[in-house]
Amino acid sequence: MRKNLFILNLILLFAIPVTLSAQRKNAKYVAYIDKYSDLAVEQMKLHKIPASITLAQGLLESAAGQSKLATKSNNHFGIKCGSSWKGRTVRHHDDARNECFRAYKNVRDSYEDHSLFLAKGARYAFLFKLDKTDYKGWAKGLKKAGYATDRSYANRLISIIEDYELYKYDQQKKSKNKKKEKVVIVNIHPTYTANGLVYIKARKGDTFKSIGKEFDISWKKLIKYNDLHEGYTLMSGDIIYLKKKNKKASKEYSVYTVKEGDSMHTISQKYGIRLKNLYKMNKKDDEYIPEVGDRLKVR
Repeated sequence: MRKNLFILNLILLFAIPVTLSAQRKNAKYVAYIDKYSDLAVEQMKLHKIPASITLAQGLLESAAGQSKLATKSNNHFGIKCGSSWKGRTVRHHDDARNECFRAYKNVRDSYEDHSLFLAKGARYAFLFKLDKTDYKGWAKGLKKAGYATDRSYANRLISIIEDYELYKYDQQKKSKNKKKEKVVIVNIHPTYTANGLVYIKARKGDTFKSIGKEFDISWKKLIKYNDLHEGYTLMSGDIIYLKKKNKKASKEYSVYTVKEGDSMHTISQKYGIRLKNLYKMNKKDDEYIPEVGDRLKVR
């Protein structure tokens, strides 16, 4: 009897850590990770921000997507308006009452704006010198740069990353062909933004397929996003958007004066506008060829 009791105690002793570990996994956190991990990895490829950091901040700032800011305004990162924000806003109590926060059409826009907020912010520039697998360095750096006033912010991010093994999303699969892998790393394209959209500049030898492979985007979608056709040969300096362009230019632009060498397509690429919308807002058909001095609406 005592022997059986001893064995039972041993079983319970070893079962306790497993039970506690299972209890630490918040179901809402797990669901959030399952839903948005691909989006975080996509942002990492575009902007070089660790997916683990993006996910941990999203979880923490939005209460796993359950906060009022997240449910009502799709703001998953607690980003306040700031003087440069021209989009929709919402008022919310935070460090002070009725503070101004950014509001988004969807969660994807929130993730994209979070990446741009960090990439464009001078105070966060030092973070991009860190390896994308250095989630501890990023967490501590975000706190140091003043992303949040919470003194334990860095530790909370690190705990979430380690408890839910988010660091695994920072690991990119290595190619079996080492020589090919080196070439990809050397030729990685820097990203730019226009009209709230991410784009790259094509280089000699680029194809839609090679760019699509680098950014994990369908090459056929790239052609469609950029109002081009399959037979088009990319030229050095061509602007290539990585997502669908907008219907009109950003608010600071309204009219464009045509210059030497301009075409409707180059203008649409310059301002991140869909070509058909550029024709439409100027009441032109696709046979129209702009001449130097023509004034065209861009929004």
